[in-house]
Amino acid sequence: MISDFIIINKKSNTPLYLQIFNDLRKAIENGNLKENERIPSVRKLCADLEVSKTTVENAYNLLCVQGYIVNIPQKGYFVEKGLKLEKSDKKKTFLTDKKKVYKYDFSGKGIDIKCSNIKEWSKYVKDILNKEYLLNTYSENQGEEELRDAITKYAFTTRGVNAESKNIIVGSGSQTLIYILCGILGLNKTVAIEKNTFPQAEQVFKDFKYNIKYTESDKKGISIESLNEIKPDILLLNPNYNSLNGSVMPIKRKIEIINWAKENCCIIIEDDYNGELRYKTHPTACMQSNGVEQTVYIGSFSKILLPSVRISYMALPDMLLEKYESIKENYNQTTSKVEQLALAEYIKNGRLEKHLRKSRRYYREKSEFMHSCVKKHFNSFVFNETGMYFELNVNCKNVVKKCRQNDINVMNTSTDEVLKLNISQINSELIESGIEHLAKVIKKACAE
Repeated sequence: MISDFIIINKKSNTPLYLQIFNDLRKAIENGNLKENERIPSVRKLCADLEVSKTTVENAYNLLCVQGYIVNIPQKGYFVEKGLKLEKSDKKKTFLTDKKKVYKYDFSGKGIDIKCSNIKEWSKYVKDILNKEYLLNTYSENQGEEELRDAITKYAFTTRGVNAESKNIIVGSGSQTLIYILCGILGLNKTVAIEKNTFPQAEQVFKDFKYNIKYTESDKKGISIESLNEIKPDILLLNPNYNSLNGSVMPIKRKIEIINWAKENCCIIIEDDYNGELRYKTHPTACMQSNGVEQTVYIGSFSKILLPSVRISYMALPDMLLEKYESIKENYNQTTSKVEQLALAEYIKNGRLEKHLRKSRRYYREKSEFMHSCVKKHFNSFVFNETGMYFELNVNCKNVVKKCRQNDINVMNTSTDEVLKLNISQINSELIESGIEHLAKVIKKACAE
């Protein structure tokens, strides 16, 4: 029986669902569970291990999110295809390295399973799969019209985005959309960007050989003086977060930047990462709503829905739309047609907004608790609400590496001066002990 190799300790500080997850993950990685092999139903494993239904569901949901198993409606849970690993004592496989599970995971590479809503989402996906007539053609290059229509209404309602369906471009992640945008904007550009804010976008700019300049900020956000000095062709910013104090850019500064961009023929790329997921402060309208013709708006559903559902969207101003229309046939759509159509229905039926309200409440409580824990051990930190992470000033060498060596995963950074702790994935029950353990690791690292 599969449950025979799952050993749980109900007195352990590690949650039961995580113990079950770890044992099943190891069984899959070492080949004891083969691809396509069925694993016990939730009800059966509950009975075998004498644990609650919620415990097993949480373990299975985490395995689904991380790609180890798949839930096939009306059939059960099966080991995902393509997970065969070479057995070797000397060599670790690529998958094993990438799928390491940390006890304290502040990396933000997933979402809290309590906000995953996998069951309801899978019903929408199944409904689309049953409509064969929708799936006999390739997806539209720009994204399915049904989804673009739904996004237009959703983005206006939640963020004040002023765009028509024809201006919306769908892609599998913000980085993919920025590649397309740079193809429209052309070569030999100077781009202004804040340090350590969007490394994926920065890599795209490097790939296009753009001249990258870093902006300076004051308490209100990117300064006009900095823009006058750099004189960029492109400005990438997230007005929802100020690296100095974590505040939202005030409307007056937004208007100043928009006017500067108009006068200097500069395109603004507004990275509105999780803009609608504000939970401590009232959401404010996006920058694009005040500068439609000067701003390219980029939004994403990854943290709101599921990280594995890679759907982002970009609203182009009319001045760039004509150029895009001339080249769009050369870009294949990178997002699943099934997921696009499922998301369109999910939005139209009001399920996404309902899920958003629930997530806001949950993450508000979670962030407040983590804030109190961080405050006990660290004096200098800033909370990025939309980024969902705490930024600590530590100034220790190899601090990220040392954290991971001590079972603490954190966000990737390009500096040893700061440490970023994301709240999205870690279980709430592990936050207090995780921060306490982190404080000890940092104290030891800084003393070396």
